Amino acid sequence: MNRILTICAFLALAAIQSAVAADVPAGAYKLDKAHASLIFRVNHLGFSHFTGRFSTFDAKLQFDPERPTASQVDVTIEPRSLETDNAPAGFLDALRGKAWLDSAKFPQMTFHSTQVESTGEHALRIHGDLTLHGVTRPVILNATYNGGYAGHPMDPHARIGFSARGAFKRSEFGITYGIPEPGSTLGVSDDVEVIIETEFSGPPLAKAAK
Repeated sequence: MNRILTICAFLALAAIQSAVAADVPAGAYKLDKAHASLIFRVNHLGFSHFTGRFSTFDAKLQFDPERPTASQVDVTIEPRSLETDNAPAGFLDALRGKAWLDSAKFPQMTFHSTQVESTGEHALRIHGDLTLHGVTRPVILNATYNGGYAGHPMDPHARIGFSARGAFKRSEFGITYGIPEPGSTLGVSDDVEVIIETEFSGPPLAKAAK
């Protein structure tokens, strides 16, 4: 019995390794929301980097591993989904309100890529238009392609992953509340850092093998 189980385990592992080794297919990919995070950080009073996140967002990606610079990504984010840890009563409502995101008036943020550059092995610079608070301005994300597979028996779709970081000034989008006076850190920084981790699911393994 143990010999049979060992053989079955070996065959299953071989099948998975073979599938993983297969080429990642080009095509349309959708965000795997269970394996994605969108985090932002701002300097608070010069004492710490306040960290928040958006829990509701989606993305669509056109990707070709042979021509990553031809990739296209479109992202939508719901400002109302902003979350922080240990938020006191009324704090999140204030951040979502008129002084900051004004999510009632601007219920959606978007990012649309306009150009992708290769900056090294598995390294990409993604130029795009960010629409935030009703204003659209260019933003750059520096991304790393973490690899992928064409699928395996426990996950029969192609899968790819990326890590990315970027930054922008919130004042350029009309969000100026709390920005420190020149030479002071007493406030919330104009600079916003964005940290992104994503996985995308693509074509089924059977389709990708054709």
